[in-house]
Amino acid sequence: MMASRVPPSNGSAPPEEKKVASAKEKSIQWGSRSVDIFEKIDQIGEGTYGQVYQARNKINGEIVALKKVRMDNEKEGFPITAIREIKILKELDHENIVKLKEIVTSKATDYNRGKGSIYMVFEYMDHDLTGLMDSGLKWFSQAQIKCYMKQLLEGLHYCHKNNVLHRDIKGSNLLINNKGQLKLADFGLARPFNEQASNYTNRVITLWYRPPELLLGAVNYGPAIDMWSVGCILAELLAKKPIFPGRSEIDQLELTYKLCGTPNEENWPNAAKLAWWETFKPQKVYKRRIREAFKDFPPEALDLVDRLLTLDPSKRISASEALDSDYFWTEPFPPDPSTLPKYPPSHEFQAKKRRQQGSSQQDPTKRPRVDPQAPLPPQQQQQPHRYPPGQPGQPGQPVPVPVPVPLPGNNVPRKPYPQVLNNAQKPKFPPQQNPHNNINPHAQNMQNPHAQNLQNPHNAQHF
Repeated sequence: MMASRVPPSNGSAPPEEKKVASAKEKSIQWGSRSVDIFEKIDQIGEGTYGQVYQARNKINGEIVALKKVRMDNEKEGFPITAIREIKILKELDHENIVKLKEIVTSKATDYNRGKGSIYMVFEYMDHDLTGLMDSGLKWFSQAQIKCYMKQLLEGLHYCHKNNVLHRDIKGSNLLINNKGQLKLADFGLARPFNEQASNYTNRVITLWYRPPELLLGAVNYGPAIDMWSVGCILAELLAKKPIFPGRSEIDQLELTYKLCGTPNEENWPNAAKLAWWETFKPQKVYKRRIREAFKDFPPEALDLVDRLLTLDPSKRISASEALDSDYFWTEPFPPDPSTLPKYPPSHEFQAKKRRQQGSSQQDPTKRPRVDPQAPLPPQQQQQPHRYPPGQPGQPGQPVPVPVPVPLPGNNVPRKPYPQVLNNAQKPKFPPQQNPHNNINPHAQNMQNPHAQNLQNPHNAQHF
């Protein structure tokens, strides 16, 4: 029997350096330091969880990311989503998962209505994938896409081997630094899982990346839900646009059926048993047309997308199987991350802000009158834009175009790759144990006040 072909793991810091850094971080008692030791530089993210800032450590000059935990509407203490994220990230240790360095606090003042704030301190990453794609760049090379996808799958494989579901894989949660490293981030929706006895919420994963089983009401699920999102990301990188830009859950299902086919007894025998099947039963019969719609993809990439976007979750491939696919074993091979182009910082939040400012400047009611026959100045010439502001389909506004460094050759030596990544040999969260027991006596009855609306594909709520 042939050994599994999995691409070599990415280069990282020597073990000795990691041990020294880890020892220094562990010597700091979490929650013992004030946020005042950091100087905020710029806001780089915002969501229902709170705000994220780029900040500088005043003691050693280190640049970090500060994630402020939103407490405004919490009546039962610390948010359960933040508890989950902290506990999971404390246990996971992998080069493709963002590092949680410590927890800091701020004092209660009149400004914050007598309530102190809590911040999660992460390693700083220069970009997120959506921010890079949204910044006006020429699109990534095939080798660069393979490098990013390999790192995504390696991080996800490690999570699944440790019985953790991410439940919100999307471009803005895939962070990239100028060393070419990609890391999974935002574990606010993540949770330990047990495939034998699961009963979880289906109100997870951002709409554009949500698999059909969740849209049809499934509450028993496993790693396959993350793998559908990975398929959407890969197809989006290759097609240069989102493949399922639904405006509602019904619209999302319709777009899924049109591309992946209508569920039936042959391609998904258990679909009719799902809770919302009768409510959202397809009105038309569509044939599966992934290979026709994406015929311009490289053959090996098309095959991988087809296997990831399988309707039946029980037939969808795993992260390990995806890493073993021909896609990563044909030229161009995934290059070493350190050889990838370097870009100016690009985050989704900042890209949206630039678009909004551009939209305001283009508003006729907010700009001076000009001669309609006169040509536009160069800086006002419109350029193609990937993600439109507002509803999908509206025209976008120009944004600054970073100039990438040329991609070097792909002659990267191949090395044997272990089947189980790093510390994944022993699950951190065995199925028989729930690491969230006794965390918060109120946790079972807590309700998330932000869980009303999941229509905006970039604002998945936390359950």
